Parts: sequence; structure tokens; C-alpha cells
Amino acid sequence: MNSGDTDTSNDFVEASEKTIHAVVHIKNMSVESRKNPTFFDFFYGYSTPKEKINIGTGSGVIISPDGFIITNNHVIENAEEIEITTNDNKTYQANVVGADPYTDIALLKIDADKKLQYLTFGDSDRTKIGEWVLAVGNPFNLTSTVTAGIISAKSRDLDPWDDKNQSFIQTDAAVNPGNSGGALVNTKGNLIGINTAITSYTGSYVGYSFAVPSNIAKKVVDDLIEFGNVRRGILGVRGNALDSETAKRLGLKETEGFYVSKIEDFAQGNQIKEGDIIKSINGITINRFSDLTGFLFSKRPGDMVEVKVLREGKEKIFRLRLLKNQLLQIPRLGVSVKNLSSTDKKRFSLKGGVKIVGFSNRMGRYGLEGKVIVGINNQKIRNVDDVKNILKNTSVRDAISITMIDKYGNRERFIVQ
Repeated sequence: MNSGDTDTSNDFVEASEKTIHAVVHIKNMSVESRKNPTFFDFFYGYSTPKEKINIGTGSGVIISPDGFIITNNHVIENAEEIEITTNDNKTYQANVVGADPYTDIALLKIDADKKLQYLTFGDSDRTKIGEWVLAVGNPFNLTSTVTAGIISAKSRDLDPWDDKNQSFIQTDAAVNPGNSGGALVNTKGNLIGINTAITSYTGSYVGYSFAVPSNIAKKVVDDLIEFGNVRRGILGVRGNALDSETAKRLGLKETEGFYVSKIEDFAQGNQIKEGDIIKSINGITINRFSDLTGFLFSKRPGDMVEVKVLREGKEKIFRLRLLKNQLLQIPRLGVSVKNLSSTDKKRFSLKGGVKIVGFSNRMGRYGLEGKVIVGINNQKIRNVDDVKNILKNTSVRDAISITMIDKYGNRERFIVQ
């Protein structure tokens, strides 16, 4: 933070000048076929399906001189063509390097004829509530626009029932439609967040906006460049964030921390036990579930972490290696799956497959929980990696055929449009 005699306006000017040339306008175009018959088709015959061109806009941030651009996944989702306009009004066609719907982060690449001005990532874990920040984007299709505010909250959870990232930086900097994917920077001009959402009944700014923390965004970008997908480390525990009501129900005096109620089968070897209360990880205080998920979303399997727990009233510190997530969430199918355990393999007489362990409200009515997926689009499924690879090479327009086995051993087929 700046001392009282520092000219904060100069900080804003320098940070703004550094940022506006690294923020771009994004236009995505997708084609939607209108196949449903109209009233007149019944009288005059069916005509050739017409195509509707959908155009969406948003912002992005150049993060390397050779043209890597970070934005929100929802800005470019389902796009067939993506056009980038830089602050000097030059346009480029962009390719999607990869995207992660769980953090709402996507990575694009353009081929420019010169080195581009770009932003470097700051450390979002070191940001403080009350710190000045600037939001830079292209609201309402305008050129780069800068607004100022402060960090109002961290680890903000917008929807506790959503399985996507719920660990946002909250600010009061004005963010409007078109700002999505734009930059949230500190007064040094370092990228500390990617603007992603506003809370509003009108669709326009009314006082609060939210950004994906830079430490999460950077980790997603690094994974997409190195692996082509996102790899997340987990502790392998389940539980609840403590508050007075939860603590009373569990018979606990502690009202802060993460209470561990279950250890996953694949994590039985770690040192955390059921009944432990996780108080911090790598020195970061864990008071809410979003504190825990926000930290883990920035880590990979195999990373070593220091975990402080409260066990029977005594503090204990463990060094643990984060595990590979055995659970795969598939928004497109509306289900979550995990690899079959040895017990499940014996029970179903299978060598491989993935078990459905969760589902969206949309899919809940079909009674899918507990069934085992053994095939997708006539390709054999042995584990979650097979599911990832098949869906990665399937167009979002194509129907998906899923072959499943129920608890009685009956084989059935399910079509997802």
C-alpha cells in the first residue's frame, strides 16, 4: 500500500497506461441452425434450415509478447470464429489453446507481426482488503475503459451449490457487460485478477464485481500450455466449513476452519483424519470452503503443502503431497464421475469404467447416480482419462451416446443432445 504522502493519482495513471494497451476486445461468432418447423412449414412444405449467426463480445488480456491472451471461458464458449481487436485497432484471428469451465478461464493465441505489450501476473494471495485496484475492459463495445475501486472481499463464494470455482476477489470497481475477461490490476499494473461477473438485477453495474484471482488463472494458463488440460491437486477429504450453527450441530467449540467428515478411499494414506479441523494451508487461513478451494485450484497433483489442523484440541502440522483428483465433473453431460474402485470392479464384474457419483438438477430425474459408464460413442471407457479424450474430440453440436450398467448388471444406452 502507498504511504499517505504518495500521489496515488500518478499510480493510477502509470498503471492505466501500462494496462490499456494489453487489454483487447474479443468478438466471437457462432452459427446456430434453426431446424424446428414453423407454423407455415406445415402448409407450404419444409424449407432448408436457416442458420442464425450469434455474435458475442468481451475482453481479454495479453500475457506474453508473442500473443497469448487470457479471457473468460464464457466469452468464447462454442465460438467458431474469434476476432481480436487490440487497442491500436488492429484485428487478428485467434485460436483457442484451451479452456477450463470450472474456473471460467480460457487461453487464446494470435499471430502478430510485432511484439505485443503485455501484463505480468501479480500474486493475488498477497492482495489485501481495502487495496486500490483498476478494472480495465471493453464495456458496451467501447475501447479500453479504466475504472477504479478497492478490494472489498476475498474468497467470495457466489453460489455454494455451484461446482465451479467459488473463490472470487470482490471489488467495487465498475464492471459492465463487455468487461468479462478483462484485467483487474493493482496500482503497479500487475494482473491480480480476471474480471468475470457482476451482481445485478439489470445486467449492469450496481456496486459489486468479481474476478478470478490471478494465482488461479495463471495456474490454469500454465497447465493448458504444458498439458493441454488442467490438473488439480486435492487433499482427498470431504467436510464442511465451520460456523456457529455447524459447530453446534457437530458438538464443537471451534467456529472457524474446515471440518473433515470423510477421507476418500484413495487418500487413506495421508495424515489427516476424520474429525480434524483444517486451520491453514501454507500459512493461508482456512475459514470458508472457498478459502480451501481457492488454494487448491492454484496447485497441481504432487505439490507439497503444509497443513495445520486442530485434532482433539491440539494443533498439528503435516507436510502432505497433493493427490490427483479422481473425480471428473462433466458440465456437458451434467454428471460427475470417478474411476471404479476395486470393490466396484468385483461387484459389476468389470475391468474398468467410471461411476456416476453426482449430477446436475437437469440430470437428477433420470436416476443416474451409481450407474457405471462403460462406453461413449461406441468407444470403450476404462477410466476418467478415456472420458476426457473422447469428449475433447467431440463437437459440442453432436449428440453423445452413453452406454451404462445399472446396479443389477443391466446394460442401457442414454443419449445426450
